[in-house]
Amino acid sequence: MPHTSAADTSPRPAHDASARPGSRYQAYRGELPEVCAADPTRMAFTADADGRCEVFTWNAATGRARQVTARPHGTLHTAIDRDSHVWWFDEDEDGLGRWLFQPFDGGPDLPGLEGVPPGVPRGIGVAEDSTVAMAMGTASGTTLHIGRRGGPGRPVIRLDGHATLAGIAPGGRYLAITGPAASAHAVTVLTPDGTVHALLPGGPDGGELWALGFSPLPDRDELLLVQQHHDRYLLAGWRPATGLHIHEWCAFDTEITASWYPDRASVLIRQERHGRSHLHRADLGTRTVTPLPTPTGSLLAAAARPHGDVHYLWTSTAQAPRMRSTSGLPLPPLGTVDGRVPGEHRDLWTPGPDGPVHTLLSLPEGISPAPVVFLVHGGPADHDRDAYDGVVHSLVASGFAVARVNYRGSTGYGPRWRRAYTAGVGLTQVQDLAAVRADLIRRALVRRDATALWGTSWGGYLVLLALGVDPALWQAAVAVKPVADCAAAHRTGTPALRALDERLFGGTPDEVPDAYARSSPIGRAGLVRAPLLVVAAERDEKCPPGQVRDYLAALDEAGVRYEEMWLDTGHDGYDSQDHVAVLRRAITFLDRELRRRPGTGREPHSAPTDHGEHEDRAEVTGP
Repeated sequence: MPHTSAADTSPRPAHDASARPGSRYQAYRGELPEVCAADPTRMAFTADADGRCEVFTWNAATGRARQVTARPHGTLHTAIDRDSHVWWFDEDEDGLGRWLFQPFDGGPDLPGLEGVPPGVPRGIGVAEDSTVAMAMGTASGTTLHIGRRGGPGRPVIRLDGHATLAGIAPGGRYLAITGPAASAHAVTVLTPDGTVHALLPGGPDGGELWALGFSPLPDRDELLLVQQHHDRYLLAGWRPATGLHIHEWCAFDTEITASWYPDRASVLIRQERHGRSHLHRADLGTRTVTPLPTPTGSLLAAAARPHGDVHYLWTSTAQAPRMRSTSGLPLPPLGTVDGRVPGEHRDLWTPGPDGPVHTLLSLPEGISPAPVVFLVHGGPADHDRDAYDGVVHSLVASGFAVARVNYRGSTGYGPRWRRAYTAGVGLTQVQDLAAVRADLIRRALVRRDATALWGTSWGGYLVLLALGVDPALWQAAVAVKPVADCAAAHRTGTPALRALDERLFGGTPDEVPDAYARSSPIGRAGLVRAPLLVVAAERDEKCPPGQVRDYLAALDEAGVRYEEMWLDTGHDGYDSQDHVAVLRRAITFLDRELRRRPGTGREPHSAPTDHGEHEDRAEVTGP
């Protein structure tokens, strides 16, 4: 059974164990199917079901799909074990729940392990003898439970803070847990009784280490890892007898994730570089790396299958995602948008103090210069990519240009770019947004008097900060589930996000109060001049509602014009009705504010199959 974790469902590099679901690029909830190790024609996957994400099975031999789940708020996490049992996480509105399973062809819903308290999913694995390992998270830490499938579970180890189960060896002899990647316990290898067999620290000189899973070969207890050392990412492995081994011959200049081939000592590597994806096969026996041809664009997921087949989920800005198999095996249809996204899509590189800033630019047809919306990605350990985005589709079809800026701190451009916070947290990124705006205006591609910002989560934070830092530059803005007060968000946010803040700012708000104040939008609320739409969630634990209300009160005191929209959700969600409501409200707002003459603009257009607006304020534990 492939390791399945809440940490591995985002299109960001999978070795970032902090990643949470909800990137714009997964709006349709299409992921590669999980494949049964014993019968590769049997698969489980998530897809749209009447506006909700639900779990389905797919039988490639018959070409038939079956819907497994039908929960009011959808189902996100799924897996399939070698006995063809289909697994999913049954969570409530606050993200707490338990793992259930049922036979491939249908049957009763059964608990994965009896007696495990509800929690947040942080990884699950099933060994060949039906031993189940599942990591469950709480506000204070992570507990690993073990037992036979459907039987009683027992806790074997508890770890403080955020940790993720990276996998269980096929024979069930070893398990691996990924912790903070730069810490002394970046990876913990233990036995099923909870005995720690090995503790692997982050790389030398502040490097980082991530575990990606055990080899599926039953006679090969080898753990796959990636190490970041200086300005390179290297493939690595761990064996019980020999310990950690770094494959110096397999190095990359930007972020990678990797997974095993199921029937050979080879590894499939997906590299994210400059907004696009590249596939490679690394043969551990011959110590060679071979590029695998794929169309230009982004691979939201890729996995090696038996007999050399590779499944991948390909997309580009102009094309909605499609599942592909190099062997031609039939894969389930996604039901995404047909045809090509309108407009012209190009790359723009703007000179900057730490190197050129890369922007993915989409221009509407027949409008030049055009009003422009800067769609600001979250993370901060994330990046915009050459991939279909329903928000971009909607904006371009409505007559707006869209600029997606991979500002300093973004992934996909190497460790130095990730570390480049030259002007401070947030302020560095705002500088890059302003520089790209000036470049677009200089090139006469967009209107100087019609530039707007739109961001979610950490992207929403940058939107609010930019409005206060450079109030004269922006004519309108949309901030969805933003951080508005860095110190307040630290006090009331999750432990993992507090750790992120302390890493970015160099300490807690009590230790470095000036750093938090300098980067907080609330301190500049009185300087905002652009009309603003703020969308917030009542049960948001990452960007808590209290600090958003405090920011709105500061806008009121300053007399700033704004609109507010409240959702009865948490931070991460995938409800299509909420998404469509936010999308329509935001585009109508921008149409009115940027065109300046109500009723004269085009009718705002909504792409029909985009079901998620949420990006991620994820703690930085990967490159």
